[in-house]
This record gives sequence, structure tokens and C-alpha cells, in this order.
Amino acid sequence: MYIKTLTVTALNNYIKKIVDSDFILNNIVVKGEISNFKRHSSGHLYFSLKDDFSKINCVMFSTNAAGLNFSPENGEQVEIKGRIGVYLKEGSYQLYCESIKKQGIGDLYVAFLELKGRLEKEGLFSESHKKPLPAYPKRIGVISSPTGAAVRDIINVTKRRNEKMDMLIYPSLVQGEGASKNVIEGIEYLNSLASIDVIIIARGGGSIEELWAFNDENLARAIYASRKPIVTGIGHETDFTIADFVSDRRAPTPSAAAEVAVPRLEDMKSELKRYLVRLTEYAKNDLNIKRKELEMIQKTIRDNNPLNYVVNQYRSIEDLNMKINHIIDLKIDKEKERIRNMNSLLNAHNPLNVLNRGYSIIQDSEGNVVSSVEIINSLDEFSILLKDGKVIGKIKK
Repeated sequence: MYIKTLTVTALNNYIKKIVDSDFILNNIVVKGEISNFKRHSSGHLYFSLKDDFSKINCVMFSTNAAGLNFSPENGEQVEIKGRIGVYLKEGSYQLYCESIKKQGIGDLYVAFLELKGRLEKEGLFSESHKKPLPAYPKRIGVISSPTGAAVRDIINVTKRRNEKMDMLIYPSLVQGEGASKNVIEGIEYLNSLASIDVIIIARGGGSIEELWAFNDENLARAIYASRKPIVTGIGHETDFTIADFVSDRRAPTPSAAAEVAVPRLEDMKSELKRYLVRLTEYAKNDLNIKRKELEMIQKTIRDNNPLNYVVNQYRSIEDLNMKINHIIDLKIDKEKERIRNMNSLLNAHNPLNVLNRGYSIIQDSEGNVVSSVEIINSLDEFSILLKDGKVIGKIKK
């Protein structure tokens, strides 16, 4: 039997014709849980539909999506009417959705909501417990898959923002069994290192099943108990895990986590320059204030200098001395004037002046003035005082 050799395109076209001609596959209703939901800017919806054992990729074009009366979300149980088609470029088949009916919430999403509500009541999500990120970290620890795109994004962003930043990567599983335990061990190890300033837990995007390790209760409590601040960058912007709610800062992507945790070196340099300018201004102002205070103190010392007091006292003594001398001079002049007046008066009444006019004075031997004949008669000896001398005489009876 001859078997024709086909190209890949021919094979995919052959499969597509078989699928397109199948009545059931072109008129099918499938139920399952929405996972890994994304809404494109064009309005097209891309997601997976899964059950406990399998999943299928789905697409709903914007013309059909415009007729939905609700916004599909991860974890919702739905019934989808549509057809199975083959995507030639990838050689894969997917469900092209015409309509979606909501059936309920998936088991994983129910478990997620139950744990989220319980931990929130316990206060594990409280803003008051969240630790501030260091403004100038020297070393960051990263818990992630060493081969994943997330860790490469973090390294690239970190080196771009601050080439001098030191980084320690703790290799960990980020999906499947044992992943949450691995991440917990990483948190404990990085907390034991004094050099680590902040921790990043990162993983790329995925379905709720792929991110389920980060909805582990033990991991949530390990993040809450961490002594060092933790930034999570798990999945895409629309993905939220329990770890995100407990962490000190949630970033929408691993790259954004690096931007949150690592300050730009240029910003740090600019801030240091601003601090230097402000410090210089403060120092100058403080020096000016201290200089003025010193000038005031110096002026006070000058004004209250003991030497100034002594000099002033000398001046006071000189003033008093001049005043005393003036008073003494006045007193002397006054006394001289009084003496002159008395001398003039004495001269006016001086008996010697009478002698100059030819008169004489008779005195006894003791110098008493004899003013009558009777006294003379009683004397043995007397003297006569003239203007030019004295004559001694005796009485002869």
C-alpha cells in the first residue's frame, strides 16, 4: 500500500477538514471552569475551560463577546455553546465560543475565597502590620525559579535601575507539589541573613491551578511572620493570590516587583545632591546664627569687662578728686578772705597803730595796762610802751 508523504500544512488542513465536517464538533455545548482568562484590547476573550482531569483552550471573538450579560472571571463554572476548530498555524484545536452561560464558581475559587475571608478576619491582610520598604536597600533576596522568565526580568530591571545593587537568588519551585514549602524555606533562609534588606517572591503568569502554590495557608503565615519586608510579583496584573494580600507590597508583575523594591541609582544620587544642598544651607544658616550669638556675647563681655569698670572707677576717682580740690580751693579762698577781713579789722583796732600817732601805753611788770593814777601809785615799777620801744621806770614816793 502506498502512503503519501504530507507536509505539516497539508496534515493540519486535512485534520481541519475532518473537524469542520463533524456535526457534533460544530454544534457542541461544553461545561467547565474558566481559567487563565484574558480580555484583549480588541475585545476578543481568551481563556481555558477545565475540569478535574483536562482542559481546552477557548476563544470568543468580540462580536459574540459583546452579547454577554456578565463579565467572565477565573473560577466561574460556565456552559459554552460553540464549535471546535483547528488553528492551522499552531496545529492545535480550540473551542470557538458563541455564547456563555454562568453555572457557578469553581471548587478552587471557592477554596480561595474561603481562605481569603478567614485570613482577612485574623488580620493577616491588615495595613497596620505591613512593613515599610527600605528606601536604600543594599542587598535584595529573590525567591523564584532560577530558569523562569520572572527571575530574568527581575535581574534585567534591577541592573537597569541600579547596577550596584547586590542580589541573592534563592532557587525554588513555583508550581506544583512542594512549591509552597520551597518558598517558605526560602523566606526562612533569607530572614536568617542580616545582609538581606528586602525579599521578592516572583512567578510569571498562569492559570489558577498554576498559581495555586501561592494560595497556601502556611505560606501566607510565613509571609506574615517575616521580619524582612516582602514584595510579591506573581502572575499578571489581573492575577491575585493569597500571598499578594499578605505581602507588604504587591506588584502586578515580577518586573514591577523589581521596580518597587529597587530604587533608581540616578534618583538616589539626585536625592543625595538635594540633601547636600539642604545640609549646606542648614550649616550656613546655623553658622550665621551662632556667629550673631557669639557677637552678642562678645559685646556683652566688652560692656561688662572688669577693666572697663576699673577705668570708669578711675575716672570717677579723678572726678571726685577734682571736685574735692575745687571744694578745698573754694574753702581756702573763703578762709583767706575771712582772714584778710579779720586782719583788716585787727589792724584797725591795733593799739600799736595809736602809738604811731604819738601815744604811749603804761604797763605793770606783768604786762597789764595801767589805766589810772591809783594803780601807778601802787606799783614799784612800770614800763612805757612807745612806737619804737619800751622804757622801764620806777616810782619814787
